[in-house]
Amino acid sequence: MSSATEVRSDRKYTKDHEWAREQDGTVVVGISAFAVDQLGDITLVNLDVKVGDVVKAHQTFGTIESVKTLSDLYTPVAGSIVRINPELENRPELINEDPWDKGWMIAIQPSGPSEVASLLDAGAYSKLLESAEH
Repeated sequence: MSSATEVRSDRKYTKDHEWAREQDGTVVVGISAFAVDQLGDITLVNLDVKVGDVVKAHQTFGTIESVKTLSDLYTPVAGSIVRINPELENRPELINEDPWDKGWMIAIQPSGPSEVASLLDAGAYSKLLESAEH
């Protein structure tokens, strides 16, 4: 498992601890190591969207359940769902093992280029985590 304060510079972040990485014209979405650390052992991922659904930014797209709590998942950008990680249904622990790569959740075709620009960069997200620790 990665360090809870790890922030990767190749992606943007939300205040709700989702990450968004631009890849081949889509935005791949997952949750940060900080969120994984706060949740503990993840036992269930329920994605309430399907390929083709149109979503708004900050819309709930599912829930994530752990031994500690149940949390909503929010879309970082508006657009259309183009992919869903099929592995999570049977292996939700992938998020604990690798929240940055194998534990991705959904991919969105953003409705416009400004969608990702409004998210926090790695520096701003690191500052948010620092303030959360005090």
